[in-house]
Order: sequence, then C-alpha cells, then structure tokens
Amino acid sequence: MTYQEFKNHLGKAGLTTYRFADITKMNRSSITNYSQKGLVPSHLALIAALLGEMKECRIDFESILEKIDIQPKKSRGTATGRFRGSPHPTSSRIDQ
Repeated sequence: MTYQEFKNHLGKAGLTTYRFADITKMNRSSITNYSQKGLVPSHLALIAALLGEMKECRIDFESILEKIDIQPKKSRGTATGRFRGSPHPTSSRIDQ
C-alpha cells in the first residue's frame, strides 16, 4: 500500500498518523518515515484499512483496542552489549 493510500485509510478512520502511532504503541517518527519510502508495510496497511472500515460501519474500534495490552515496540539503535567486530570481554587473544 502506498503511503498516500495509508493516510486515506487513516483519514477514513478519523485518525492522524500521530494518533495511529499512539494506538499501535509505535514511535511517531517510524510511521511518518514511511512517507519517504512511499510504501507502508503490509501489517500496518492492514490495520489502517480495517480501522477505516470499522469507522465506516460505526464500530468504536478505540474502545476495543483499549482492552488489548499492547506492548510498545522497543527502539532499534539503543542496543547495549557486544557489537559485531568487538571482541568478547572474556575471550583470550591468540596473539598475546
């Protein structure tokens, strides 16, 4: 789905991209970054399309979603620990 189609579905659902990010417990920037790529991942496209249809059928999806314990997605780039190429702290070096 294109980003514009995604935005159209969100509009049909009465949502902004920021509100969609809040509902799905995603980083707001992660959602808006898809505008640069032009395409939205299929799982987000599916959610947006379903929310738009639910709103059109006068189904209060927000009260349904409030009942679900959605865990926030962990941010990428904030990893701790060993990185590729870094020696393991307990490994012994051969050339010592």
